[in-house]
Amino acid sequence: MTHSARMNATRTGSVAAFDDLRGLGTVLDEDGRRYPFHCTAVSDGTRHIEIGRPVIFTLAAGHLGRLEARDIVAL
Repeated sequence: MTHSARMNATRTGSVAAFDDLRGLGTVLDEDGRRYPFHCTAVSDGTRHIEIGRPVIFTLAAGHLGRLEARDIVAL
C-alpha cells in the first residue's frame, strides 16, 4: 500500500490517551500503531473524547510531516 493510500483509507482503533488541558491525544489503530491527534480532529466538534472509546479515523501529514489521526468519529 502506498503512503497516500494509507493516508486516505478509513481506519479503526481506539483512543489510547487524551489530555483535556492540552487537547492532545493518541489513537491506537487495529494494527497496534499509535497516531497523535488534537481535539480539533474530532469530527463532532467536541473538545473531549474518552480513553478506550472506539473510533474510525483517517491519516494525514501533520506537524513535521509525521502522520496523525484526523476526521475522528467516535463509535
